Amino acid sequence: MRLLAASLYLLLAGCSEHRQNLVAPTAVNSLSSAPLSYPSARRENCVDNYNGVQVEDHYRWLEQLDSAETRTWVTAEARLTKSYLSQLTARETLKQRLSELMKFERFGIPFERAGRYFYTYNSGLQEQSLLCMVTNLSGTPVTVVDPNLLSTNGSLAVLGYVASHDGKLLTYGVSQGGSDWTDWRIRDLVAGHDLPDVLHWTKYYHPVFTPDGRGIYYSAFPEPPAGQELHVRDLGHAVYYHALGTPSSADRAVYKRPDHPDWQFEPHLSPDGRLLVLTVGEGEVGDKGLENVYVIDLGAAGSPVIPLIEGFDAEYIYAGSDSGLLFFQTTLEASNGRVIAIDPRNPDRSRWREVVPQGRDSLDIASGSVTLVNHELITVTLHDVHSKVTVYGLDGSLRSEVLLPGLGTARGFSGEPSDSETFYSYTDLATPPTIFRLNLATRTSSVFKAPRVSLDLKQFESRQVFYRSKDGTRIPMFLLSKKGLHRDGTNPTLLYGYGGFGISTLPRFDPARMVWLEQGGIFAIANIRGGGEYGDQWHRQAIRAQKQKVFDDFIAAAEWLVNEHYTKPSRLAIEGGSNGGLLVAACETQRPDLFGAVLAHVGVMDMLRFNQFGQGTGWEGDYGSPQNPQDFKALYAYSPYHNIHKGSKYPATLIFTGDHDSRVMPAHSFKFTAALQAAQAGRAPILLRVELSGGHGGGPTTSQRIGAMADAYAFLLQNLK
Repeated sequence: MRLLAASLYLLLAGCSEHRQNLVAPTAVNSLSSAPLSYPSARRENCVDNYNGVQVEDHYRWLEQLDSAETRTWVTAEARLTKSYLSQLTARETLKQRLSELMKFERFGIPFERAGRYFYTYNSGLQEQSLLCMVTNLSGTPVTVVDPNLLSTNGSLAVLGYVASHDGKLLTYGVSQGGSDWTDWRIRDLVAGHDLPDVLHWTKYYHPVFTPDGRGIYYSAFPEPPAGQELHVRDLGHAVYYHALGTPSSADRAVYKRPDHPDWQFEPHLSPDGRLLVLTVGEGEVGDKGLENVYVIDLGAAGSPVIPLIEGFDAEYIYAGSDSGLLFFQTTLEASNGRVIAIDPRNPDRSRWREVVPQGRDSLDIASGSVTLVNHELITVTLHDVHSKVTVYGLDGSLRSEVLLPGLGTARGFSGEPSDSETFYSYTDLATPPTIFRLNLATRTSSVFKAPRVSLDLKQFESRQVFYRSKDGTRIPMFLLSKKGLHRDGTNPTLLYGYGGFGISTLPRFDPARMVWLEQGGIFAIANIRGGGEYGDQWHRQAIRAQKQKVFDDFIAAAEWLVNEHYTKPSRLAIEGGSNGGLLVAACETQRPDLFGAVLAHVGVMDMLRFNQFGQGTGWEGDYGSPQNPQDFKALYAYSPYHNIHKGSKYPATLIFTGDHDSRVMPAHSFKFTAALQAAQAGRAPILLRVELSGGHGGGPTTSQRIGAMADAYAFLLQNLK
């Protein structure tokens, strides 16, 4: 769940208009004067027993994705949605404006191997970004991978890159239609072509080259039965070694745990290639924020696996290795995170050493924010949801602070212990991502690449406010709008949230959001509990039996926007994806009177069956288990699918899913749509949009993203009154 939150956040841009500048809603009687006629969805008599409670599941049949009945229903839903959206005259205008705003150069954060620098580049409207390489930072880049050439229809997407230590080989992950299932291909950069080697059936984790470039360590699942790729649970994960030039069928299993089929493994190699470090999770590594760590000494034949950390007692994120020590970011006895050093030759806990103690600000508990470069530790902490970057010696001594351009988001800072430079990006709500080179010898930053947008960004302003939730907790929220906003209670407003898995929703620039802002709308981000904005305690306050606090925080944000006269319910839309899709759907079913429209992307909607598919079992750390009586009570109380009430007037709702979503099974969206359409007593439309060749983060291409955004914004324009 954690890996896609950032990409979804960047995709799910806010879009709104001020009442005086709105593109006029489409004057089509069929859209405004009568409720829609929805495709027929059979209600079956399916009842499950959960801890003595009988629960009906009338649309269980929609879980059979390939059945003729399901395909017929989905086709009919697609036809209805296409017909509705095609009548919105604002749609093409929005699509054109989105294309104009996204037409600017975008750069990824460079990584370096043996004097070769690699970074992604998009000239503006290229369907997928290229991977470029330079041997001199001021030199002319050459394209080493063009994902746009992999398929004629954009159905193959590249999800990541890893270079060998000498920079001569590159492995890149290829996904079919945005699915989590990834094949890693290997390219010889000297010869300029791919090798026959391919690593199959991987998800979530990047492979690592051995220092000599002769082999790769990677983790993978068993090959699923044909046609079951979206159904099969994430079980049987293992770590393998692939020797280049050999068939993948000959790959050697290095570590597996058949006694714990739900465990997953993320591989890391020490810089000298001697130690293979495995961070282990029950489900996707990081989803529960509790890891084990195992170490294999590859330099000693027959060396036993060293259980460095066991018990799943805290989060342990591998930061790097230096001077014979392994460094980890951890929440052990530190809800805001700290850095510890462990000697793998003597891993007894009594000998662990604290290097960077816990501070008032929080380390990123979801994806890690500590790197080891230049024989120093670089930490990125969050101070009231904006980045602060500090450099420490390996002994914990404070070396310097990296000054940032503003109160925004910094990320990057990767490299090797021997590197004397690193790269990072900086962005905020009104600043496009700028790439900086940090010289660690002189402690100075210089701009490497800065995008130029064809828009006057000075006309916009962002600010941070704080409000009180239902239980009195102080919650931060960002607001972005044009300068000179009038708080007269009528501004169309789009409220975004996530609230789960310790993932922090940070201020980032999105060009598509400017379509909304240009028209005088407001975009808001509520930094609700369940995220990691204030450390692990912020996350764990709102999980399992306490998950309702997430929805309370979000509802309180909406009420604050209304009470402070920024907007009114009929002009307020909410949006979220994945766990955020659950968020907005739960809030919609709890407070349908508070919102004018809902955009729910790839949401987890059936909270009693989420653990039956894909990686769902790993989400039990946040959600709990429906089979546990206490967890079931909480899940059943807020599960969007189970809390739809016939005869209620629900706000206009556009539900998004992808036909290749192997993370949150499309049936979640199918079942929620069918139930909501059957219950709707109002005139507001309930529509399902299925992205073809789309995965959990939406479609992989620029045109697919523009199309999805144009549909979403046109839908809001029509329905926010």
